[in-house]
Amino acid sequence: MSDLTTAQDERLRRPAAIRSIQLGDTKVSYVPDGDVRLRPLALLQDSTDEVWAAHPEYLDAEGHLVGSVGALLVEHGGRALLIDAGFGPQRLEAPDGPLGAIHGGALPHSLAELGRRPEDIEAVAFTHLHADHLGWACHPAPGGDRPLLAHSDYLISEQEWDRRDLLEAQGMTEQVAALAPRVRTVTDGQEIFPGVRVRITPGHTVGHAEYVITGGGRRLIAFGDAMHSPIQADHPDWSAGFDHDPTRTADHRRRLVAELAEPGTIGFGVHFADVVFGHVQRDGDGPAWRPLDA
Repeated sequence: MSDLTTAQDERLRRPAAIRSIQLGDTKVSYVPDGDVRLRPLALLQDSTDEVWAAHPEYLDAEGHLVGSVGALLVEHGGRALLIDAGFGPQRLEAPDGPLGAIHGGALPHSLAELGRRPEDIEAVAFTHLHADHLGWACHPAPGGDRPLLAHSDYLISEQEWDRRDLLEAQGMTEQVAALAPRVRTVTDGQEIFPGVRVRITPGHTVGHAEYVITGGGRRLIAFGDAMHSPIQADHPDWSAGFDHDPTRTADHRRRLVAELAEPGTIGFGVHFADVVFGHVQRDGDGPAWRPLDA
């Protein structure tokens, strides 16, 4: 095994650190908030014990898939947009199902490391309304009583916000109430920030949104929870246990993986391990997901 392969394997077993790339005049940065540990067979129910035995590089010592929890900071011309808002200052453990454990809390410090204050964020664009993406849009700032990102507009796809009753049915009434005063709904194809367009891709949730960021002759697709692990680039038919419509999600994922193999196209996987930025290379030599900076 080469030193490069060993280094890449190590990255698959740790959550992502701050990482930035430049798209012309636009800078995009992963903003860590915490990490998540997932049960691989419960998350990807079409996978097998044999698959994971052949790919131990994806698993920690307890046999969990290692993932990241955080947000994407988009900066252009002095302006700043955040895509998703992490999990917030909390921890959750589950005895069974896809989720093993998840925690957040680091996003304010990570923003500071990137030279940004919460007040600098003009809007938070959500991929969807799950708790690990709403985090700091609902939780108070440290030592305060208002949400950390209360100065921002909250951009949510029209379809997703129309079905906020699904959240309330899951006991998330407080989160919906915290979001409501700041919500501005967005639609497919809408430009929400210089070079950033919404793309509605239902499946994971009823109105799941991706964000396509263009600049410098390249495009980055922030695909939210269309993929939870880079191994899904090799197996796009594998939907996740969290998906609202597994068949629809798999259909979209096949198209997404093909897109990510096109020249000048980069993907951003918010829940990937320390390989959040990458592209797809389907040449039969190694994994399809190739970290951008590897």
